[in-house]
Amino acid sequence: MSSNAYTNPNATDWYPLPGYPDNNTHPFGWEPDADGFRGHIFVSEDNSTVVVSVKGTSAGWMVGGGGPTVAKDKLNDNLLFSCCCAKVGPTWSPVCGCHQGGYKCGQNCLERSLADDSLFYSVGINLYNNVTYMYPDANIWMIGHSLGGSLASLIGNTFGAPVVTFEAPPEKLAATRLHLPTPPSVQHITHVFHTADPIAMGTCNGVRSLCAIGGYAMESKCHMGNIVKYDTITDLGWSADSRTHGILVIIERLLGTDWWREKHSNASDGGAGKEPTKYREVPEPTVDEDCIDCFDWEFVEEDSAFSRGCH
Repeated sequence: MSSNAYTNPNATDWYPLPGYPDNNTHPFGWEPDADGFRGHIFVSEDNSTVVVSVKGTSAGWMVGGGGPTVAKDKLNDNLLFSCCCAKVGPTWSPVCGCHQGGYKCGQNCLERSLADDSLFYSVGINLYNNVTYMYPDANIWMIGHSLGGSLASLIGNTFGAPVVTFEAPPEKLAATRLHLPTPPSVQHITHVFHTADPIAMGTCNGVRSLCAIGGYAMESKCHMGNIVKYDTITDLGWSADSRTHGILVIIERLLGTDWWREKHSNASDGGAGKEPTKYREVPEPTVDEDCIDCFDWEFVEEDSAFSRGCH
C-alpha cells in the first residue's frame, strides 16, 4: 500500500491488494494539474477498514522518482525536518522567515509556518476529515513511506488513528511545533526502518551528505511512538547509504529477508547440544529515549518582526 501511493492502478508497478479491490480505491492528488499532497485511500470489501496511504518525497536522483510534486515535497521536507527554515549555512536560502541570525530562530514563526493551510499537514487534516465523513463506522489507518510516513504520523497523532510508517524521517520536532500529543499518548504510532538508511536514522545531514547536496535540510533526529528497527548494518552487512531508503528496497530486500535464521557470528555457539542464537523475525519495538532535536539552536518567542512566511 505504501508503494502504491507513488503510482496508479494501471501502472506496471502497482501491487494488487487482496481484500482491497482496485474499484474500491480512491486516489487523491492525482489530478492532471496537481503538484502536491498525493496518495490513495484503500477500502476493504466490506468497508470496515480504510487505509490512507500518503506518498513520500519524489526526488529522481535519490528516491521516489521525479514528477510534478518534487518542488512541494522538498518545501515540506525542509519545513518539517530542519531546525530553522532549512537555514543550515550561509549559502542556503531559508524556506520561511523565522531565522534571526546565527543559531537563533523564532518559535512562534516556525509554528505558524508548519500550520500554513497550503502545506501538506493541513491538506492531510482536511482529507482525514473527509474520509471520516465518507466512512463514519470504519477503522481508519494512516500509513506512508518517507515524507509520507512522517505526514501519516502527524495526521494520525492529531486524530488518535493507528499509524504504520516505513523509513519515515524523524517527526517529533514537527509534532512539537504543531502542539500535538506527546508520549505516552502516541503508542498507536509504529515506525519501521533500518539502520543503513541515514534519512530515517536522522543522520543524512552535514555539508557532504547526499541530502544536503540535493538541498534537503534533514536535521531532525527523534521519532514519536514505537520504533521497529532492523539492524541491517550489523546483521546483514549493509553500508549506510541513502539509496537503501526507497520503498522497493524495503519490500524486496529488507522485508523479503528471512530474519528468523541462525546468527552468523554465533552459529557455532551451541556446542554441547545447545541451540544456536537466532534472530527474532521482527525486532522488539523501542522508543526514542533521551533524544534531543536541534540542541545547538535557541528558539525565542518574540519573532513577529522576522516572520515573512514560507517561500
